[in-house]
Amino acid sequence: MKVPKLNRIRTVELFAGVGGFRLGVESAKHENKTYEVVWSNQWEPSTKMQHASDIYCERFGYENHCNEDISCVDADIIPKHELLVGGFPCQDYSVASTLKNSHGIIGKKGVLWWEIYRILEQKADDAPKYLMLENVDRLLKSPASQRGRDFAIILSSLNSLGYAVEWRVINASEYGMPQRRKRVFIMAYKAGTKLYNNLRQNEIYKILETTGLFAKAFPIKKIKKEDIISATLNDNLVDITENFNKKTPKNNAFLEAGYMINGQYYTTKYEADFGGNIITLGDILQDENEIGKEFYIDENALEKWKFHKGSKSIERINKTTGHKYTYSEGKMSFPDCLHKPSRTIITGEGGASASRFKHVVCINGRYRRLTPVELERLNMFPDNHTFGVSASKRAFLMGNALVVGVVEKLAFELLKEI
Repeated sequence: MKVPKLNRIRTVELFAGVGGFRLGVESAKHENKTYEVVWSNQWEPSTKMQHASDIYCERFGYENHCNEDISCVDADIIPKHELLVGGFPCQDYSVASTLKNSHGIIGKKGVLWWEIYRILEQKADDAPKYLMLENVDRLLKSPASQRGRDFAIILSSLNSLGYAVEWRVINASEYGMPQRRKRVFIMAYKAGTKLYNNLRQNEIYKILETTGLFAKAFPIKKIKKEDIISATLNDNLVDITENFNKKTPKNNAFLEAGYMINGQYYTTKYEADFGGNIITLGDILQDENEIGKEFYIDENALEKWKFHKGSKSIERINKTTGHKYTYSEGKMSFPDCLHKPSRTIITGEGGASASRFKHVVCINGRYRRLTPVELERLNMFPDNHTFGVSASKRAFLMGNALVVGVVEKLAFELLKEI
C-alpha cells in the first residue's frame, strides 16, 4: 500500500517566545497534512540575556531561527510560507502619517504590529495565504478614549493588503483546558482562498455560529441575529487613528466574536458550547514527592499571604498632588481551588515573596506555590520545556505564553479547510 506524501504547510513564527505557537501547529495533523516551521524570530529588546530565544533553540534547534530585532530583518530573507503565526505585543497602533510618495504608511517606531504589516506588504504576491495571531483581549477596547481604534487599524490594514479577517476572544477554560486565560485570536485569509470565499458567500449569522473557522474549532450557542453589530471601516488609517469612535468613545465597537471582509465587519457576543471533560488545577499538580522545599510557604509567612489575598481598604496619598484617596481590593480565594481550572498565570508568578496574584495550593495541610512544571502544564506545554533558567524566569516565560491547546485546535481546523 502506497503511503501518501506528507503535505507540509510552511509556517513562519514571529515573536516566538519559547515556542507556544510552534508546539500548537506542529501537533496538528489532518490526513496527509501537517505544518513545518521554516523560520522563526524571537528578540527581547529590554535585556542582554535572550532566555526565550535560547530555550526555543534548545527545544527546536538553531537552524532557521533568528535572534535579531525584527525591525532590522529584511523581509526578503524570510522564506516563502503559507502561514504566519505570532503573538504580537499590545501597543498603541496609531498611524503617524502617510508617505507622500505613496510607498506605504508610517506607524509609530518600535510598534511591532507595523513589522507584520511591513513583511506582508513587502512579500506582496508571496505573502502568506493565512495568518494566525494572538493578543490580550483588551485589544478590542483600546485605547480607552477611542474604544476599538487600535483593532480597527489592524482590521483595516489587513483589509488593504487583501485579507479577510475572523476574530474570537477565547477563554481556554471554557473549552476544557486547565487555565482561565482569555485572549483574542485573529485568523486572516487572503483573497482567493476557500476560507476567504466562505466569508464572502455565507450568511452572516451562519459564519459566526457554524461555518466560520472559529465556530468549527470552538462551538458556540445559538446567537440572535438582532445582537449582531455591523459597520464599515474605510482604508484611511490616519482618519481611523484620529476619528474612530470619537462620538461614542465608551461604546464597544468590537465584541468577542466577529469577522471583516471588503471593509465591512460584523460582530457579536457569544456563549461557549462545550460538553467535554474539563481539566482542573488539581489535575495537573505534580506528586508532592517531586516538590522542592523552596516552594512551600513557611507557617510564619502565611499571615502575610492571607493579607495580600484578603479584602482591604487603605487610605493613600498621591505623591504629586497630595490628594487623599482610598485604595480597595476584594477578597481572593486562598488557597486556590483545585476543582476548577486555574486563574490566569501572570509574569510575576515566580519568587517566594507573598503576592496577591500568585497561585497557592494546599496539599495535605501544607501551603505551597506552583512549580515551573505545573505552570507549564497549565499552558499545556511539555514538562520542563523551559528547563535551563531559574524558576522565577520560567514562571515569567509562562506568564508571557499562551495555551497551546487553543492553537492546536485552530491549526487542526485550518488544515481541514486548506
